[in-house]
Amino acid sequence: MELTDKLAVLADAAKYDASCASSGAGRRDSRGGKGVGSTEGMGICHSYTPDGRCVSLLKILLTNFCIYDCAYCINRASSNVRRARFATEEVVKLTLDFYKRNYIEGLFLSSGIIRNGDYTMEQLVEVARSLREDHHFAGYIHLKTIPEASPELLEKAGRYADRLSINVELPTAEGLAQLAPEKRADGIRDAMGELRWRIDENTEARKAARVVKTGSRRRLPRFAPAGQSTQMIVGADGADDAVILRTSSALYGDFRMRRVYYSAFSPIPDASAQLPPRAPPLQREHRLYQADWLLRFYGFGVEEIVPESPRPGGGMLDLDIDPKLAWALRHPQHFPVDLNTAPREMLLRVPGLGARNVDRLVSARRHGRLRLEDLGRLRAPLKKLLPFVSVLDHHPRARLDDPARLRAQLAPQPRQADLFG
Repeated sequence: MELTDKLAVLADAAKYDASCASSGAGRRDSRGGKGVGSTEGMGICHSYTPDGRCVSLLKILLTNFCIYDCAYCINRASSNVRRARFATEEVVKLTLDFYKRNYIEGLFLSSGIIRNGDYTMEQLVEVARSLREDHHFAGYIHLKTIPEASPELLEKAGRYADRLSINVELPTAEGLAQLAPEKRADGIRDAMGELRWRIDENTEARKAARVVKTGSRRRLPRFAPAGQSTQMIVGADGADDAVILRTSSALYGDFRMRRVYYSAFSPIPDASAQLPPRAPPLQREHRLYQADWLLRFYGFGVEEIVPESPRPGGGMLDLDIDPKLAWALRHPQHFPVDLNTAPREMLLRVPGLGARNVDRLVSARRHGRLRLEDLGRLRAPLKKLLPFVSVLDHHPRARLDDPARLRAQLAPQPRQADLFG
């Protein structure tokens, strides 16, 4: 098969993996020195980092051959998809050629499992090693890690890659046993724990090296400086949003994940009867990302975002409004929030206020009492914000006395296409 044909097959096969952002990478730049590549600069946009930088990544599989037969995977062993496989030197050549043409700033490399986990991981590591050592590539590298691979191979992967990721696949061990019986939930978490231990150990060693400096001491290399991430498939099993978010919360706490990515299940050809016939609404994936943000940056707990309920569907996020607005409407007793006196923790719970605007308000109120005209200077949706806040010349208590009516006013109206889609 020609290299261009392989690229068409294996780039398309990689589109189902959402965890390819490059946030958290160290700043490296080969301009003015020896080497190739950079984690800075601009190219064709494929994703954005949290600080707003546009990054482009070559996102491919080493191969879509796989010995596993996971029911939800388009590349499963029993699938009839067209197969292809790159040689390691072909991936290296593509990465360098695409970078020199300013198409990309880095590489996201995953793979189906060929032969066994160690053999596959060896191939992935060799690509990263060759880029770094043979070609002095300074761009971003994200390797998808094989949970079954040996700790020694995980250690090698962390030497060369900026970020490593291990897909948790499904929210529960029961779901994984049902739809991917060849994979073990405890094995996946063991590999995540191994990565966390190595990242922490490297961080402590680098701190110690900075304390005890000598003229001949070489700077210790970093291990996976952008940390680790994972991905969960949403809607392939019966897990509701509360279960998904509890799993995410545990992953952030236990393994210090940089990100948990959510990928809505997509129906595949010749699908197993165990899978649902239709994909979940994409809005569900969107709401999970919003809820995930509340968990990580806004001080919310899972039970606040998705309260327990005995009714069917009680563990699901509202699709018509975002989770922060839903929480506020369920707790009108906490509002309106006085923007001149409320602590930062409470300001973060106001619908329409993001972390940056909260910091601006906290800074501004040190110099004077806030008024309605001051809110107009914020880049915030005032329609959503004003019912929940008070300032010197604005007191909205009456609107909070009827949360149902307020919800109807704030929920976005369905578009014509949504009514028939």
